[in-house]
Amino acid sequence: MSVLTVDEKSTSIQILANRYQEVRDQSMKLCEPLQQEDYVVQPVVDVSPPKWHLAHTTWFFETFVLIPHKKDYQVFNEQFGFLFNSYYESVGKKALRVERGFMTRPTVMEVKDYRVYVDKQMIGFLESLQEMDHELDRLLELGLQHEQQHQELLVYDVKRILGGNPIFPAYQDVSPRNVSENNENTLPVKWLSVGEGVYDIGDQSKGKKFTFDNEHGAHKVYLHAYEVQSRLVTNGEYLEFIKDDGYKQFKYWLSEGWDWAKRQESKNPMYWFLIDGAWMNYQLVGGLQPIDMNAPVTHISYYEADAFARWKGLRLPTEFEWETAAKKYSADVPQKANFVENEKYSPSKASEDNYQFFGDAWEWTSSSYMPYPYFTIEEGAIGEYNGKFMVNQMVLRGGSCATPNNHIRHTYRNFFPAHLKWFFNGIRLARHI
Repeated sequence: MSVLTVDEKSTSIQILANRYQEVRDQSMKLCEPLQQEDYVVQPVVDVSPPKWHLAHTTWFFETFVLIPHKKDYQVFNEQFGFLFNSYYESVGKKALRVERGFMTRPTVMEVKDYRVYVDKQMIGFLESLQEMDHELDRLLELGLQHEQQHQELLVYDVKRILGGNPIFPAYQDVSPRNVSENNENTLPVKWLSVGEGVYDIGDQSKGKKFTFDNEHGAHKVYLHAYEVQSRLVTNGEYLEFIKDDGYKQFKYWLSEGWDWAKRQESKNPMYWFLIDGAWMNYQLVGGLQPIDMNAPVTHISYYEADAFARWKGLRLPTEFEWETAAKKYSADVPQKANFVENEKYSPSKASEDNYQFFGDAWEWTSSSYMPYPYFTIEEGAIGEYNGKFMVNQMVLRGGSCATPNNHIRHTYRNFFPAHLKWFFNGIRLARHI
């Protein structure tokens, strides 16, 4: 166990306390545009009410930090452990995920009081520490990273709640932006090549910086020479697939994807609507508006992304190809990339100096979500964080317009089932050389 000196401890604790407050404040900031009624809605099982996100992230700090580490800590409400546990089997019973929308009680105000109470207890706990060991430091960072993940989910869920409302209320009101009705201004695609070789994959820091357990197990992979496109696929390019009856031709679809496509009432990306012959889409900023044909397409399932790639005679990159190309052509995560701090809440058009590896939209890869070599599940509840989900899901890379800019990195592995599309996801095409 490494122990800090008094001066080092004071500085380290203050930095951690400041970061804690910054992350916690961001969750509340994202909720500022919401009305009271917006906090409790759960339109589908994959969406959680905003009130639940605020409570669950607070429950995480109470359950994993305060209860086991703060002497004489008094739990805010004994029922909250049952209501706001998500999937941690080892810490007790939990309410069903599908029933989160029934939680009209506790009230929104009680949940906000819960956050204030736990935040006060957390700051007091941090200030009382005489020493900071590695495991506690890592646990606290995990809690903050966990809240940042829920901040992104919160943006997805708010869009699903408001975008499913028949009058399409905007999260933020602005004048509709001037959009292009064609592709004449779309940035031309370039091909970024990566040579044949053996490449490092996964977290190489050896514990010197925080990474999630699914990034651990640094290893090498052999890749054949390949190329990836220099930007994400646009709305206009995806519309061509729709107009060419891409949803009606089974030859482009995986068998499971074809079965899925036939069941869909809408044959287009989520939040797209054909109104009086014009394509419109719902945006958090501005509400319902004409589709910008030059912006990246998003809100599509893996099935759709894969079918589009086949229609183009191309393919999706593997997650190893994506990571290797991103390291080569975007060595650092660009601070100017389109992350949640921009408060645009939608993908931006490509530019000559940004290959869009980071921000804008999570990129579907053709890789199944599986453990890396040497992956081990930690003991206790924290071991439930990622490992048990490594089945029937696909890997996405790069972050989105809802991702905090200090949360993403080259090795970050996101994952979702192939049919889901309510989150900000997009397409980058690849090909063998």
